[in-house]
Amino acid sequence: MKNGKKAKVLAAVLSAALFVMPLAGCTQDGGAEGDTIKIGALAPLTGDVSQYGVAVNNALKMAVEEINANGGVLGKQIDYMVEDEKGDVTEAMNAYNKLVGQGVVAIVGDVTSAPSKAVAQRANDDGMPIITASGTDAEITQTGKYAYRTCFIDPYQGKLMATYASKELGAKSVAVLYDSGDSYSTGIADAFEETARELGLTVTNKEGYAHGSTDFNAQLTKIKAGNPDVVMLPVYYQDVVLILRQAQQQGLGCQFLGADGWDGVVPQLDGDSSLNDLLAKSYFCSQYSASSDDPKLQSFLTTYKEKYNLDATMFAVLGYDTMYILADAIERAGSTDADAIIQALSETEYAGLTGTTTFDEDRNPVRESVITTFENGNYKVLETYQA
Repeated sequence: MKNGKKAKVLAAVLSAALFVMPLAGCTQDGGAEGDTIKIGALAPLTGDVSQYGVAVNNALKMAVEEINANGGVLGKQIDYMVEDEKGDVTEAMNAYNKLVGQGVVAIVGDVTSAPSKAVAQRANDDGMPIITASGTDAEITQTGKYAYRTCFIDPYQGKLMATYASKELGAKSVAVLYDSGDSYSTGIADAFEETARELGLTVTNKEGYAHGSTDFNAQLTKIKAGNPDVVMLPVYYQDVVLILRQAQQQGLGCQFLGADGWDGVVPQLDGDSSLNDLLAKSYFCSQYSASSDDPKLQSFLTTYKEKYNLDATMFAVLGYDTMYILADAIERAGSTDADAIIQALSETEYAGLTGTTTFDEDRNPVRESVITTFENGNYKVLETYQA
């Protein structure tokens, strides 16, 4: 983890309930109008992936309320404007254009990878600062200097878990089961396979399934015949539980690995303990862990639950950190000028719920991952790890 000099972060700690410190005063308005600074957001609030967009949006609103209550940014209140893009690229482009027309100085979003990549390309053409909390496709930030992200990219997670399998679990052979219709899943799967081979591991199988599938028995039968030490499942939590149940029925005795899409497995179990033994030898990397003893994180999780009557997921935690990182950059820039914001983002060293975040030359976050397993059907943090 990078340990540069301590940055002037927007909030070092969260207050009373969340220990939020007030913002330092700054007199320049840098093009902000009136008493507000307009910050936009793009999120799927309806549609098939709305659970992710709702979580990010809830956390963004929560962060904005706290920031405004503690003095705002540059002495002004944040005017938060969110548009529902329904998880669709065309809708996302239309929503982006609407926000730009309303005079936003920066945009948080999008939430999923395909809309994020399309919007990032347009934002770079326009010179609009944009930062995604959860778009993991590596190409998003490759669109240009105006695009940042706070989540790990797909290849990083694949590389990290292949390294962990080899160096920490002692695996000699691996298999991969992935969603061939999802860019998140394929990106991690490809990186995992490539790194596994580089490390001298035998890849016994790499099996894909159609997006939306519920029957994985054919793929699992092939994987069982290959007898791998571990199986990598770079898929979201809904599929994880279905796959593990079918794997258990087939008698697969290997270890299972995953990425941050596994965050959400425990609620999916709904108290069912039949997978406890299998989960106890499963490991996934994540941006954070809900079982962490970090008081700032626990305060956030408690307040989020009280406010929305929902458990905060990884998407909410990342959304919350993202708004604070953006607001911190505007404050340090002393201006809402796009290039000043981008320069300040490049110099970020922000201590948030997911750890201390800096950005590399490709505008991707640099920080450790949390390796998590399960104990009695609940998450259990093992360690932090960096490939």
